[in-house]
Amino acid sequence: MKEPMVPVLLILCIFFLAEVRPDEASSRFSVSLPGCPDRCGNVSIPYPFGIGEECAATRLNSYFRVTCNDTFHPPRPTTIGDEGGVVEITDISMEHGEMRVLSPISHICFASSNTTFNKVSGGYGLQSTPFLPSPSRNRFMVIGCNTLGLIGGYQGAASQYATGCYSYCEGINSTSDGAPCAGMGCCEAAIPANLTDFGVTFEMNQSKVWKFNPCFYAMVVEVGWYSFRKQDLVGNLGFIDTRAKRGAPIIADWAIRNGSCPEEGKEPPSGYACASANSYCMAANNGPGYLCQCSKGYEGNPYILNGCQDIDECLLRTQDSKYEELYPCRKGACHNTQGSYFCKCKTGTKSDGTNFGCQSVHASAGLVIEKEIRRATDNYNEDRVLGCGGRGMVYRGTLDDHKEVAIKKSKIINDDCREEFVNEIIILSQINHRNIVRLLGCCLDVDVPMLAYEFVSNGTLSNFLHGADPRSPIPLDLRLKIATQSAEALAYLHSSISCTILHGDVKSANILLDDQHNAKVADFGASAQKSMDESEFIMLVQGTLGYLDPESFISHQLTEKSDVYSFGVVLLELITRKRAMFADKFSEKKSLSYIFLLMFRQNKHRVMMDFEIIDEAVMAVLEKLAQLAVHCLCPSGDDRPTMKEVVERLQMLRRLHMDATSGLHMDATSGCEESYFAHNNHGGSSSLATPLDDMTYSSMETSTLILV
Repeated sequence: MKEPMVPVLLILCIFFLAEVRPDEASSRFSVSLPGCPDRCGNVSIPYPFGIGEECAATRLNSYFRVTCNDTFHPPRPTTIGDEGGVVEITDISMEHGEMRVLSPISHICFASSNTTFNKVSGGYGLQSTPFLPSPSRNRFMVIGCNTLGLIGGYQGAASQYATGCYSYCEGINSTSDGAPCAGMGCCEAAIPANLTDFGVTFEMNQSKVWKFNPCFYAMVVEVGWYSFRKQDLVGNLGFIDTRAKRGAPIIADWAIRNGSCPEEGKEPPSGYACASANSYCMAANNGPGYLCQCSKGYEGNPYILNGCQDIDECLLRTQDSKYEELYPCRKGACHNTQGSYFCKCKTGTKSDGTNFGCQSVHASAGLVIEKEIRRATDNYNEDRVLGCGGRGMVYRGTLDDHKEVAIKKSKIINDDCREEFVNEIIILSQINHRNIVRLLGCCLDVDVPMLAYEFVSNGTLSNFLHGADPRSPIPLDLRLKIATQSAEALAYLHSSISCTILHGDVKSANILLDDQHNAKVADFGASAQKSMDESEFIMLVQGTLGYLDPESFISHQLTEKSDVYSFGVVLLELITRKRAMFADKFSEKKSLSYIFLLMFRQNKHRVMMDFEIIDEAVMAVLEKLAQLAVHCLCPSGDDRPTMKEVVERLQMLRRLHMDATSGLHMDATSGCEESYFAHNNHGGSSSLATPLDDMTYSSMETSTLILV
C-alpha cells in the first residue's frame, strides 16, 4: 500500500527590501548631509538615510539610520529589522524610492519522515517603518516537493490577507533545471500592495520525499533573481549554502510615511521633507506617504537644502557621447541655462530654443519678431482670442503685410512646452497639403516660441458639430466631404512623404474648416516622425480622453493605427453628432466609442445616429459609414484599415451617396464598390466589431491620458 503524501505547510511572511539602479546624480553631487559619509563600501547612502544618528533623518523615521559594518571588506551597510534583527542593504535608490536588502530564507529540514532538525521561521511588522515590499518587483516563492506555502498578514492596519502556492514532484528526475516555477519543484504567487505585517510558521507532518528532498524553502524575493535547479532540492540546506548564504534579495518601496504632498497653493506643513528649491513632491505608489524629486533640468538630493543643482547639459555632452543623444544640439553651439540649455545656431540655421538643438527652418516658415505679433494681436487682446487649450492660447491677428494669421502662444513656460512648439515647426516645415494647416512663420526671440498659421475662418469641426445652439442642420454629403478630406490629410502624413509622420492627437478639435467647409488638419505638437523602417517604435506622448487608442495606451507605442483609431471616433462624431465624451440623459459622462460599439454588437446603433441625416434613401451609405468607423475602432491595430484604405472607402461612399440622392438605385452602382464593402463588412456580431471587455474599456476612459 502506498504511503500517503502529506504536504509540508509553510505559512510565510517576510520583510522589506529592494534594488534599483544607482542614481547618476550621486556621481556629481553629494547626496548626504554636509560632513556625513555618502557611501558604505560599494553602496551609496543618500539622505534621508544616513550613517549614524546625526546623519540620518531620524526625525522622520528612526529606520533611516544606517550602520556601516566595517568588519567586512568592503564594508556592508545594514539597518535594523524587526525585533532588533540586522538586515543587510545592497542598494538604495533615491529617485525611485526603492531599497534592496538581503533577507533570511524561511526553511524547514527533516531528518526522518517525522523529525525536523533545522527550522528558521520568523515574522516582521512594518507599520512603524518607511518600508513596504514592492508588489511589482517581488514574488512569493516556494521550493520543494509536495509543499504548500502560504503567505499571510495585513494590508494596512486591519485588512487581513493570505495567499500561497503548491509545489509538487515525485522525484528529482521529475523536475528540470530552468523550468518555470509553475508547480513542479517550485511555485510562485503575487503579493499585494501595502503589506504592512506578515510572518512565517511551519507545520511539520510526515513527508514521503524527505530522503531526496530533506529541506523546503519559502521566500519573498526579487522578480527574476531565482531560477530553479534540481540541486536546490538536494542536501541539508543545499539551496542556501550554494546560492543564498547572505539571504535572498527583496525590493522594498520606501517613502516619507508620516505625511502627504501639500495642496497646490498652500504652505507645506511643518516637517515637510522636500527641502530643496527646484524640487517637487509626488505621492508614494505603494502605501501612504510621499517622495521628493528634483525638477526637470536639475539633479541631486531634494531632501537636502539646495540639494537640487542645475544639470550642465553642455558639459555632459563633452564628457560622454551618450549625452549627445540625450541632450541633442545639432549644428549649433550649446549654452547652458538654469534648468535647461539652448543651442546658438551657426550661420544658415535658426535656433529652436529647446532641447532639439538647431534645425533648418523651411523657407515657407519665415521669422516673425515679437513686436509684430504684439501689433497683430493688439497686444494679445482678449477680443482676439480664437481658442484656449490646456497649454496655450490662439489669437487672430493681421501681420504687417496684411496677411491674416492665427497666433499660437503658450500659457506655460517649461521645456515640455518649448519642445512641443519646436516639434510643430519641424513637422510642418516638411508638409505641403491642401488639407493641412500651413505654418507661415515663427517667433524665436522670446522665452517661449510663438507660431503663426494661416487663418482658417470657420473654426473647428468640434465647434461646427457641437457648439451651435440652436444647431444648424449639417447634410450628410458635407459630413462625408469633411471626413474624406481629413482622412486624405492623415493618409498623406502616413505614406506620401519621405518619412512617416504620426499625428498623435487626432480629434475634431484639431480639424479646422475654412469658409467653404474644407477640412484642414491642425495641431502637430504631439506628432512624431519616423523612418519607413517597420521595426522603429515611437513612444506615445499624449492623447485626449475619448480618442486615445487603447492598444497604444497599453503598449506606450504610437503607430499609424493609433491615428486610425482616433479618426474612427471622429467618424462617430460625424455620424451621431455627439461628443467623444457625451452626457447621457442622466447627465453622466459616456464614451462615444464604447457605447456605439456596444450598440453595434446588439444591432441597435441606428438609435445613436443623428436624426437629421437618417433617410431611407441613404441608409445603406450610413450603414457602411458606421461599419467603417467600427473597423477603425478594432481593439487590435493589425485589424484596422490603413488611412489610405479609409480614404478609398470614403471616396466610394461619397459616390454612392451622390448616386442615391440623384435618384439611382443602390444596386445600379458599380459592382466593385458594393463588393469592396461586402468583402470588408464588419457589421453585426463580427469579431472585428467586438470591443474589449466592458471593464477594460471603462477603465481606460475615465480620465485624460497624458503619457510620458
